[in-house]
Amino acid sequence: KHTIVNMKLAILSASVGIAVAFTSPTNLATSSTPLFMSEVNDAVLSDTEGGVDAPPAVTPINGWVPDKSLPCYGLPGAISPLGFFDPIGFTKDMELSGVKRFREAEIMHGRVAMMATLGYIIGESTPTIAYGMDTHHTIANNQIPDIPGTVIFPFFLVINICEAVRANIGWVEPGLGPLFTLRETYYPGDIGFDPLGLKPAAAKDFANMQTKELSNGRLAMLAVAGMCVQELVNGKGILENLGF
Repeated sequence: KHTIVNMKLAILSASVGIAVAFTSPTNLATSSTPLFMSEVNDAVLSDTEGGVDAPPAVTPINGWVPDKSLPCYGLPGAISPLGFFDPIGFTKDMELSGVKRFREAEIMHGRVAMMATLGYIIGESTPTIAYGMDTHHTIANNQIPDIPGTVIFPFFLVINICEAVRANIGWVEPGLGPLFTLRETYYPGDIGFDPLGLKPAAAKDFANMQTKELSNGRLAMLAVAGMCVQELVNGKGILENLGF
């Protein structure tokens, strides 16, 4: 009988030990005096009045903490004289994941457009693979079809690899979450590529640099669209159309 009692006590002790092992330490804290809800509220109010701010619910990313009360949750990019410019209301009442996805698309298209504006001018004014040293009156819109497949295939292969790496860094894998969703810890556009170490450490400086990049990217998207249309309309190169 004593043996059975001892076995029951041993099993009970082991069960309690296992339960305690999987209990949060904060739940184990006890107090010798009862704690009422009014006391908790008074403690919170006293901490707030004393200047103690509650920690943010979201971990800052590059110094940015999403704020639903601000346009685009406080992401940089609203500059004078227009400020926050969204006349059609694309981001109105949009969830955080959607706003981040829109910003990712904007900044990536802006970067491509900035490179494209240089590509238009340099490709029409310097020696190229397709035309060699004869660059007079070269039209950028006509260059890609003239490039041999043995050259264009590796070029597009490199682009696909870069896009796959970018998607793996910033996007949630299909099947592990909603489709077309950025990772919670990913800042739109920040894939960690900074070989020259230009990324500022301070949050304010980073937001300022991000705003400048967005401004230049938006201008470049308009510029490259204008270049493309201008060449289709009059069949002249960019510099040739300007009289150079």
